[in-house]
Amino acid sequence: MRRLTVMLLSNLAASLALAAPTPPAGEAEQQAQLDQDIPQLLEQDAIPSVSIAQIRNGKVVLFAAYGEQSDGVPATPATLYNAASLTKPLTAEIILRLVSKGEIELDEPMDRYWLDPDIAADPRHALLTPRLALSHRTGFPNWRDGKEGLRILRQPGVKWGYSGEGYRYVAHFAENKSGQDFEELAQTYLFKPLAMTETSYSSKDWFKGRIAVPANAAGEAVQPQFASRFNAADLLYTTAYDYGLFIAGVLADQGLSPAVARERGKIQVSMMDEMCQGKLAESCPPNAGFGLGWQILAFKDETLLMHTGKDEGVFTFAYLNRTSRDGAVILTNSDNGYKIVLPVLERLNSSPAFLRYLRGQIQ
Repeated sequence: MRRLTVMLLSNLAASLALAAPTPPAGEAEQQAQLDQDIPQLLEQDAIPSVSIAQIRNGKVVLFAAYGEQSDGVPATPATLYNAASLTKPLTAEIILRLVSKGEIELDEPMDRYWLDPDIAADPRHALLTPRLALSHRTGFPNWRDGKEGLRILRQPGVKWGYSGEGYRYVAHFAENKSGQDFEELAQTYLFKPLAMTETSYSSKDWFKGRIAVPANAAGEAVQPQFASRFNAADLLYTTAYDYGLFIAGVLADQGLSPAVARERGKIQVSMMDEMCQGKLAESCPPNAGFGLGWQILAFKDETLLMHTGKDEGVFTFAYLNRTSRDGAVILTNSDNGYKIVLPVLERLNSSPAFLRYLRGQIQ
C-alpha cells in the first residue's frame, strides 16, 4: 500500500444498531465474510481496529466495527476515528455548497476577503481562488514552515501539489466572506442536512470514551491528536457510518447546483505523470487526476472518486463510484491500516477495475 499512501500522495452503539437498515441478502453475506475474516487480518497486521461502512445504490447498507478502540475496549459503530486527510473532501463539499448558494464564487480571488500576512508581500496571492485550493494548485507546501511561515513555492494554478494549507486557506476565506465560523458553516451546510450527528472538526465533550487510540506499526499506542479549533485539512473526528452518510450525499449531489456538481466531477489537473508511469500504467485508467476535493479515476466504463488519510497511528480510506453509485469507508487507528484496505474492498465486491488499479499501485 505504499503507493496508495503516496498518491495523495482518513452507549451510541445500540441506538445505531437499532437504526440500521436491514441488510439485503448480498450485504448480509458480505458482513458474514467480514465477521469471519477481519479479526484475523487485524491480528496479523497489528491493527487495533477498523470501522467499515458500505454504500450501495446511494445508501449506507452495511456498517461494522472490529477489534479494540483502546486496550481492552471493543470498537463499536460509535467509535470515533481521526479522519486525517479524509477531512478534506468534507471541507471541499462545504465550499461547493456555498458556491451553489451563490455565497462565494469558485474562481474569485480570495485576497479580497482573506490574505495571510505571511504572503502579503508576494503579488501571486492575487491568483489564489477556491478552485485552485480545492484542486491542490495553490503553490503552497503541504504545511507551513514553523520558522518561515506560509510561502508560495510556485506559480498558483500551474501544477498539482498536495497542500493542507490550501484547504485551511479557503476555509478562512469562506469564514471571512460569510461572516460565520467555519464550524457553523459545516453544521448549516453539511452536517445537519445529512444528519451527520457524530462528526466534528474540533474536540467535543461527547468524544469521551469513544476515541480510537492510534497505534504505531508495532501495535503500540500513541497519543491521539485533537484540534481545539477547526483544521480544514486534518483532525476531524467521525464514525464510519457518519462518513458513509456523507458519501451518500456526494453521490446524490445533495446541496449542489447542477453546474457545481459537474465541476466537482471533472479532472481539474492531471496526475497521470505521478500515478501511471512505467509498470503502474498497466492498471491505470485512461485518465486520472484531481478534481474538487477528490482524486478522480476515469476508467473506460466507470468513474470513481477516492481519498486517503494518514496521520501518526492512523490510516483512513474512502471512495465512491459515480457510475454504480456504490462506495465504502474504511477507518483504522494504525500505521498499518493501509494493509487492510484491499482485503476489505475485495470482500465488499468493489469494482474489479478499481481493485486492479489499487493492486497495481502497491506492487
